[in-house]
Amino acid sequence: MPNFIGAKKILEKKREYIMPCLGHFYSDPPQFVRGNMQYLFDADGKKYLDCYAGVSVINCGHCNPYITERMIEQIKTLQHVCNIYLTENFVNLAERLADVAPGDLQKSFFCSTGTEANEGSLMLASIYTHSSEFIALQSGLHGRTKLTLSLTGIGMWRTDPNPVGGINFAPNPYCYRCPLNLNRETCDLACADRVETIIQTMTSGRPAALIAEPIQGNAGIVVPPKGYFKRVKEILAKYGALLIVDEVQTGFARTGKMFAIENFDVAPDIMSVAKALGNGQPISAFISTKKIADTYTRPGASTLGGNPVSSTAGLAVLDYIAEKNLMGNAKARGEQLMNGLKNLQKKFPIIGDVRGIGLMVGAEFVHADKSPAFKELDELLEELKDRGFIVGKNGVGRNVLAFQPPLVITEQDVDDVLNAIELILTEKNFS
Repeated sequence: MPNFIGAKKILEKKREYIMPCLGHFYSDPPQFVRGNMQYLFDADGKKYLDCYAGVSVINCGHCNPYITERMIEQIKTLQHVCNIYLTENFVNLAERLADVAPGDLQKSFFCSTGTEANEGSLMLASIYTHSSEFIALQSGLHGRTKLTLSLTGIGMWRTDPNPVGGINFAPNPYCYRCPLNLNRETCDLACADRVETIIQTMTSGRPAALIAEPIQGNAGIVVPPKGYFKRVKEILAKYGALLIVDEVQTGFARTGKMFAIENFDVAPDIMSVAKALGNGQPISAFISTKKIADTYTRPGASTLGGNPVSSTAGLAVLDYIAEKNLMGNAKARGEQLMNGLKNLQKKFPIIGDVRGIGLMVGAEFVHADKSPAFKELDELLEELKDRGFIVGKNGVGRNVLAFQPPLVITEQDVDDVLNAIELILTEKNFS
């Protein structure tokens, strides 16, 4: 076995050489050294079922040989020349994205991170509309640049002391904790209608766009009601504003469809993608309709955007998703996971809500008064890790058990993690 420095030494070096903004999961974190499809292995050789996929990145599995071998072949021939020169892979990938994207989305611009893709989407919306005003949703998360941080609606991530102006926030469609204190059965999508009120009273009347995740990941896997995005897009169109959909976490088969917005029967004007497109290789893109994209005419390039290796990974990912029917597996295993968590919810009142689509599922942990049970969740996550299961957490209160596993996860894998959760909740007598 190779000589690894170990988790303790990594933490020492992290404290010495890494900026303190970067935290980590677990009080006793392992050092991961190897991955194989839905599994991770630590420096001691212990095997873990990965139920978080590097936060929705490894949709096709860790070190998937189908993808890795194609990347290695590309690295051996041409690794980089910058996209100002002609190579084949990135135009082929753009063509494939146009084939699978919703609506009339056709033209792409490649970059390296989800933040860049969102920043590019916002810039394109400004170019097209000649406006610099934006609307975002409460509890959304869109990146680490000045503009994307300013559009992020979660306090813990808003670290810039001087955010960009011209931004307004609409209530997010969080039915379990409705920001408008309404009932989901009778509200008639009041949170969507609030977008029009914001446009009329808090903007110039002509904002550039509204940006939203189709399922809010960091907010706690917040899933809007079915008609939410249709209503929002109708309102935006009335004022000449665009709908930007941030599919950085939700894209590429995770919800049982190629893109999560397709679950809501709406096509965005601009869409951002990243994470799973490269299955661990840094790549992102923003894609729009021809009419909107063709207004971006001033010079623009990205040094590493769509480089030959990243584009090869993207093409292999799309091939693997289709050949292995990962959308079908995400749907089936997601239903199994949701049903299992809802059964646990009946036994353990600490699980206040279960929500999600496909293999993007959250279980919100709460006390009897509905306050966030984040300490209990941390105990559960630590114990799951010790038993060989890596599960995520998110939510504004850091109290949502988050499942975003590789889409190659099996029926037995899902049963195993559900059984482990039930055993731990029983042993700890959480109520």
